[in-house]
Amino acid sequence: MQRFVFLFATIICLLTTANAQDTISSPLHKKNIFTLAFYKQPGKDSMVDMVDGLYRVFKVNKLREQNSSIHKAYLTLIPTVEYSLATGMAAAVKTSYIFAKVPGVKNNSTIFAELKYTQNKQVVVQWVTNIWSKSGQYNFNSNWSYLKFPQKDFGLGSKSSLNLFDQLDYSYIKLHQSILKKIAPNLYFGPGLNMDYRWSIIDSTSMNKPVNGFSQYGLSKNSNSTGLLLNLLYDTRVNNVSPVANSSYFNLSYRNNVSFLGSDQNWQSLIIDYRKYLPFPIGSKNIFAFWTYNQITLKGKPPYLDLPSTANDIYNNFGRGYVQGRLRGDKLLFAESEYRFGITENGFLGGVVFANVQSLSAQKGQPIQGVLPGYGLGLRVKFNKHSNTSVALDYGFGQGGSKGIFMNLGEVF
Repeated sequence: MQRFVFLFATIICLLTTANAQDTISSPLHKKNIFTLAFYKQPGKDSMVDMVDGLYRVFKVNKLREQNSSIHKAYLTLIPTVEYSLATGMAAAVKTSYIFAKVPGVKNNSTIFAELKYTQNKQVVVQWVTNIWSKSGQYNFNSNWSYLKFPQKDFGLGSKSSLNLFDQLDYSYIKLHQSILKKIAPNLYFGPGLNMDYRWSIIDSTSMNKPVNGFSQYGLSKNSNSTGLLLNLLYDTRVNNVSPVANSSYFNLSYRNNVSFLGSDQNWQSLIIDYRKYLPFPIGSKNIFAFWTYNQITLKGKPPYLDLPSTANDIYNNFGRGYVQGRLRGDKLLFAESEYRFGITENGFLGGVVFANVQSLSAQKGQPIQGVLPGYGLGLRVKFNKHSNTSVALDYGFGQGGSKGIFMNLGEVF
């Protein structure tokens, strides 16, 4: 932790010092990628991103003004090499597409796609959409995924250990789809259908198994959870890739899994997802962001891998500092705050500091217990200034020696 903080502080100090010394005659204006953080292009727009950097390196004589193309669609595609606790080293291609702004509709429609192969022989294919109709009367959102996902599972409850785990392997198809109708300004309501199907579930661990885990909950080689949804959505974010200050998001989702649709069990759950973005200081571009994500089993017994767990939101983001699936239980409560600030004047580099907490109950009928904190800091590198898309690189810490690097295309929430 001390080494990472020292490195982060050193980078900020160097950037600040270099920025203060920046003049037209300075060596910092040599046209290479390493001076991009200090560069201010002439003209109406001084904001800079990676494309501006490529223009400088290859001597493309063209100015890219941020406001001149605000109504165009933008595609951001980035191949990455990344590392996380759940995957080890991974090669991935991440893509986000922001549709052209439609007159009369506040929100931008977006598509996110990811293809990933990891050191742990995991395959992840994901397609997430958030589409607004031309009139703004309907919202269509989907989360379709395929995973081949060997992973460690640490059992149920807040007192599980990183040293005791099941080595699970399974294949997984996720098909989540909802259609919502506008019922008031920024407020939408509508139905959905979710299917989570896993097959060839194997536990290959024979030693150092969790005290209360997959075996105790109930072994199954396959599982199917298919349910109807009712969604209530309030969303004032213009761009969900990088929400601006004074915007907010609230989603209440009730899911009823029923056997007549193919579900193995009849069970019900509730998700409460709320996010708020505030300027701090007032009038600045810096943002205090707040997020709470709560998943509660209301009735019945879900399949083990459908229980609430760390980072099981749409983009697998919540709970930085802990490996995906680190905590699992019948109910899970989560809250996080993050401060987002600029580092360089031209917007190319930014930083964040964050802290979060998780609490959960191990099984039905047991009370919520334990508060497990996470915290960390990170960098933001502007990849596309038109869509305001940044590459997010964070380092997080949790309890019991949990820590790791977390990467995202766009803000974490």
